[in-house]
Amino acid sequence: MVRLGMPESDYPDIRELHLFSEMADEPFMTLMRGAYVQNFPPRIELITEGDSSDFLHIVLSGSVDLFSSWNGRETSMATAWPVSTFILAATIKDAPYLMSARTLEKSRIALVPSQDVRAVFDADQGFARAIVSELAQCYRSVIKAQKDLKLRSSLERLANHLLQQQKHSGDVNEFDLQFEKRRLASVLGMTPENLSRAFKALHPYGVEIDGSHVRIADLGELKRFAKPDPLIDDPST
Repeated sequence: MVRLGMPESDYPDIRELHLFSEMADEPFMTLMRGAYVQNFPPRIELITEGDSSDFLHIVLSGSVDLFSSWNGRETSMATAWPVSTFILAATIKDAPYLMSARTLEKSRIALVPSQDVRAVFDADQGFARAIVSELAQCYRSVIKAQKDLKLRSSLERLANHLLQQQKHSGDVNEFDLQFEKRRLASVLGMTPENLSRAFKALHPYGVEIDGSHVRIADLGELKRFAKPDPLIDDPST
């Protein structure tokens, strides 16, 4: 792992994040002066649930798996893609992490000391407003995830996940799964065996799977079965 001071070339990407976009220049520079960047190989654990939140992490490249474990079981909670932060709530509350995080691939991560974030939160109104907005959006995302998990069958969850990925892939009807199947099963609250059965069960609705490659032969039929709902599936609401 290589540790670097925060290069000024990274400032524009970080500044564009909603969290930092409304800050005054001097508070922003205060955060950047205390921050540094590390390059991590794949499968490196960055934080461990239960530990104190020493840093706010910013994913500059690569991707990060947010996961949790209990009583010998483990589940994936979310994925952080560039450019985004995690886990903001623990940083602001000065509370233990509720999730662990590990790199899924070679990743470049910026680390901003939590104590600096809290100090600037108290001093900069634009930053404070952005943090409140960010935490509100995170709360809404949790509600949507709970609705997806509690109101839909595993088959319906998979169908809606495929519709979302189809849209994110540019509305094409053929694409590769974003995650390996074992991790996808964990994200959807399923076992790998149930995921395999679910893919087969979606075949009458136009879904064809070959390894990690998906083809949606009848998009309309899949939508009729999945019944996507913007109050669950639209990240902008």
